Amino acid sequence: MKRILFLLSVIAVMVLPMAGVSAAASDFSERVSGMAEITAVRVNSGSDKIRIVVDASKPVRYTTMTLKNPDRVIVDIQGAWLSAKVKREISVSSRFVNDIRIGQFNKNTVRLVVENKVGSSNYKIFPLRGGTVPGRVVLDFGNLSDSSKAVIAVPDVQKKPTPSTQGTTSPVTQPSVKPSDSPSSSNATSAPAAKPATKPESKPAAKPSAGEDIDGPAKDAAGTGTQTADAGKDTGSSNQSNAQPVITDDTDADIAALTGLKGRKITIDAGHGGNDSGAIGPTGVMEKSVTLRIANELRRLLVAEGATVYMTRTTDTEVSPKGANASDIEELQARCDVANNTKSDIFVSIHMDSFSSSAAKGTTGYYYSLGSQRSRDLADKVRQGVIDQIGTQSRGTQSSNFYVVKHTDMPATLVEVAFISNPQEEQLLNSEEGIQKAAQGIADGIADYFG
Repeated sequence: MKRILFLLSVIAVMVLPMAGVSAAASDFSERVSGMAEITAVRVNSGSDKIRIVVDASKPVRYTTMTLKNPDRVIVDIQGAWLSAKVKREISVSSRFVNDIRIGQFNKNTVRLVVENKVGSSNYKIFPLRGGTVPGRVVLDFGNLSDSSKAVIAVPDVQKKPTPSTQGTTSPVTQPSVKPSDSPSSSNATSAPAAKPATKPESKPAAKPSAGEDIDGPAKDAAGTGTQTADAGKDTGSSNQSNAQPVITDDTDADIAALTGLKGRKITIDAGHGGNDSGAIGPTGVMEKSVTLRIANELRRLLVAEGATVYMTRTTDTEVSPKGANASDIEELQARCDVANNTKSDIFVSIHMDSFSSSAAKGTTGYYYSLGSQRSRDLADKVRQGVIDQIGTQSRGTQSSNFYVVKHTDMPATLVEVAFISNPQEEQLLNSEEGIQKAAQGIADGIADYFG
């Protein structure tokens, strides 16, 4: 009897900590549900300015303020959580910016702090939407020719949000802010999107280092927290303007350059087509139709980022000039020829997997077994991008001898997005949301590959 009691106590000691970890992960997942995930901070430094872009899983609201000694611009992104993969401090070599820090300010707010050398002028902050990233906040510092003072641009289509007070959650550590470091009263809010956010991974974001500005609410001389201003309303601050969004063709081009996709030549291959239906799902959904829908949406996303995109097919047809009379090798070589003849930088072939058991599921990335490390990197990043978006199980990145990845002259991958033979995955990839997310995932992987 004593032995049984001892064994039960040992099991309890082992199980309880695991239950606690599981509960913590579940609590975090529930807490961030519906919030925007901050997925990256990108920096591009030029001779006339430095551009900082914060990527989010959906458009976000944000407020801004400034502090003195040293000069800092602070952006509080509301309703957001910071991904653990984002670097908390970014060293820059610029005559406009000294330091960039980002951290989880409180449970609902991510704070970005930019220590700069331009003071209260020659910077602007604005939201940007479209392309491979659903939401972005852009910060420019430098010799900005269109303004002699700071501009916080807001969309002309947004509705005025209800003012709200920030800094209501007590931080772990207060920053060392002197009374003279009074924030400016300028704040701006960008409009949120109606589109739901992608479900984030169930893991908490790392907390910022103690002692940084992001650890506590910045206060004015009276010790009160800042308030969100009505969108587009002039607060009377010396650095506030009613300017409309500064989103021009040059801006889009600059963003495209920053994401690494501007000028890239990419061939997208929608698997199967025409007389070849590919695999067929339990309810009759054909692989050829799913791959084409994903490919066309992917093209739209990549073109928006400045890439030149070549498609092996844009309709339900064969690629070879011989059409249905082409042999399997002729059809596959015709797909490779599109990429080789255009001297594309990468080749991405989109497929849906299938198996005799309907229980098989997940996403797989393939590359040529004797190919370059770059092909493996591309396959790995595209696979992970898809998984992050549609939440499928990872089946790993594997080597293969598939014709289209073997006979292309550039880094190439074939991605099996999901199993069309699996009822749940067939349903997911036959939905508009599933198509958009799959395309977004591939685009994310490509953007990550080019860095």
